[in-house]
Amino acid sequence: MAYEVTATRRRPQKFDDLVGQNFVAETLKNTINSGKIAHAYLFTGPRGCGKTSTARILAKALNCKEGPTVTPCGKCSNCLEIAKSSSMDVIEIDGASNNNVDNIRNIKDEILFPPHSSKYKIYIIDEVHMLSTSAFNALLKTIEEPPPYVIFIFATTELQKVPATIKSRCQQFNFRLVPVDMVKEQLALAAHELGIKAEDEALYWIAREAGGSMRDSYTLFDQIAAFSDTEITYDKIRDKLGLVGIERLNELFELCAASKTHEVLTKLDEYLQKGLSIEQLISNCTDYLRSVLLLKCGINKESLLGNSPERYSKTVLNAWNNIQIERGIDLFMQLYRDIRYSISPRYELELALSRMCWLNQYVSPAEVKKAIETIRPLLSNLSAAPNMNEGRPVNPRIPKFSILEETENNSQPGENGHPFPDGGAVPPRFTAEFTPDPVVHKHEYSPEEKESFQQELENNAIASLEEEQLNMGFETAQKSADTESMTEPEKLRAAIDTDFAYKDPSTAGLLINTEDWQIVNNQWTVYTSNNYTVIQLKNNSHKISQFASNVLSRQINFQVQKKELQQEKKLEYPEEILLLQKLFGGQII
Repeated sequence: MAYEVTATRRRPQKFDDLVGQNFVAETLKNTINSGKIAHAYLFTGPRGCGKTSTARILAKALNCKEGPTVTPCGKCSNCLEIAKSSSMDVIEIDGASNNNVDNIRNIKDEILFPPHSSKYKIYIIDEVHMLSTSAFNALLKTIEEPPPYVIFIFATTELQKVPATIKSRCQQFNFRLVPVDMVKEQLALAAHELGIKAEDEALYWIAREAGGSMRDSYTLFDQIAAFSDTEITYDKIRDKLGLVGIERLNELFELCAASKTHEVLTKLDEYLQKGLSIEQLISNCTDYLRSVLLLKCGINKESLLGNSPERYSKTVLNAWNNIQIERGIDLFMQLYRDIRYSISPRYELELALSRMCWLNQYVSPAEVKKAIETIRPLLSNLSAAPNMNEGRPVNPRIPKFSILEETENNSQPGENGHPFPDGGAVPPRFTAEFTPDPVVHKHEYSPEEKESFQQELENNAIASLEEEQLNMGFETAQKSADTESMTEPEKLRAAIDTDFAYKDPSTAGLLINTEDWQIVNNQWTVYTSNNYTVIQLKNNSHKISQFASNVLSRQINFQVQKKELQQEKKLEYPEEILLLQKLFGGQII
């Protein structure tokens, strides 16, 4: 007998054989038992979850010699012909290759004839979303009022492409992805039928890679069984398919947790030299960190982890908190999206692993806020401290040992003394590598040393204050002397630069650019050739007059005059200069 692939050999033949589709199976059973059989069904869902198989089972249940029945015999001529896709009364049509209106016209002509040897003539149209708009429109009237012996069963993976007019004429059933546990059980049965020994860890890996599709899992199972001989193990899968493996991942992330960047990059090069794919390595790292996060959250279900919980490194589990692990997962997921546009995927991976080496330094904004709230009472006590200490003023710039001691006693908000016990948050993706400061052992000062150190700080601070006051007095006196020697226009210009420019910067800027300041008989006159400047200064003349009066300590009236431009004598320049001006677009000044 010719070899038959597992997906075909283990195709469901009864409603009870459907895996993970209990709702669909029970509903169709009740429909058949009650005799309320619809004229059109629409099966939707992802690939490989049993849509076409269910359509065939329904056809056998309706056309079985003993039926309609929910348990077709599978031995009568009708059941055997339907199983082999050779029945004249069950017509399977590929919607992708029969998608025009002429094919639908043929169906409309065929349904006029009753079934040949069965009770119903059933049309199974797979990938119905591939039909053209004209074909859908030609099918509307037919599926709404077909002959009583005609039943339509449509199957599609893209429900959004099916017109609403078709959906409204069909009973719709949504097929779901098959859970990993159920897929693993079916794979174990398939391995037993073939006489193959299979490790649970290997079967769990196949089930997770299938993504809930039974057909995909059977296909991958056949591929792995082909190179595994009589025993399927995870080690064989890892070596043959180029997987990283839990042991290598434990080793790699233990180095990251220890912040050993050099060893991490060396280990990465070793893995890549063995032929591991960068994309596969990124995917495995993401799965590993996800499993670590699940373990940190108390989830030990092996079907979710992909491995037994005992195989994950305790060092990695204790090195990072939940928030930091979430940032690591996000880092690798973003890396997988970025490598398709990267100049070098290897550089991107090396950078990501380098960042993982200082993942334990990440601090979240929420934790920073919590730390600030913790020391807020200390800061309040500091601001409310008395202003006198032993009869002398307290300089706020001089630290007190009493304050230092209080800080040491109250600066441990976490249970283990760490200021961020719940962990740090997500760091920016493009941040320089963090180099931790060397460990400094704290020295315990005696009371005599503290008093001596405090006295030295106070003496230095007092000397510094006296020097500052002396310098300030000299600068004030010098500035006063300079001001007395200024003319009135110079005083106004200096006052505009230091005072008026902060109150009205736009007006001050226009005023500074005027020319020929003159103060005659309490009249301050300035000149400018710019019409805009003249208008703006006239609009603000009252403000400027008041400002000038305050500066000169008498009543000053401000006015601005338009300055007529004199006809400049045209200068003649050498030909070389004119050529350079034309060549570079310059201006002669």
